[in-house]
Amino acid sequence: MDQSELGDITDDIPDDGRTETVVQRSDRNWSDILQELRVTQTGTQIITGFLLALAFQPRFTTLDAFSSTIYLVLVCLAATATALNLTPVSLHRWLFRRHVKRELVVIGNVLLRITLATVGLLVIGVVLFIFDVVLSRAAGLVAGGITAAVVVALWILLPLAARRARG
Repeated sequence: MDQSELGDITDDIPDDGRTETVVQRSDRNWSDILQELRVTQTGTQIITGFLLALAFQPRFTTLDAFSSTIYLVLVCLAATATALNLTPVSLHRWLFRRHVKRELVVIGNVLLRITLATVGLLVIGVVLFIFDVVLSRAAGLVAGGITAAVVVALWILLPLAARRARG
């Protein structure tokens, strides 16, 4: 089937080298989202396990109010990241075979972006927490700030630069 036979059922982006129907593009995009969720899920599970194990360490009882608060915020961020990460899968189960894949892709994309932001905050917070407990509050704030700069540079600025370079 050539391009003229496909008519308006295609969802082509000019010059991307693909000729896909809306359904094919939605399926491919959904598959991409699921692969990205798998990556975030593994990292989130490791961090969550680490945080949960900390509460059972003898030194944990010596944390001051700031460190305890940071820890609890991190546990909440980890739980939120886990819930966000699983939401697209839950949506897919509830909406399976209802012909709403395109909407799932849109919602999944938004949820994945929110998940990445939450995981970014979680990574920054974990670095801050570890340096705070192991070295000092100042070291924690500096390490957390550096980690924040790296996360912003790699997860926001680099993709924006690549997008601009692509035109």
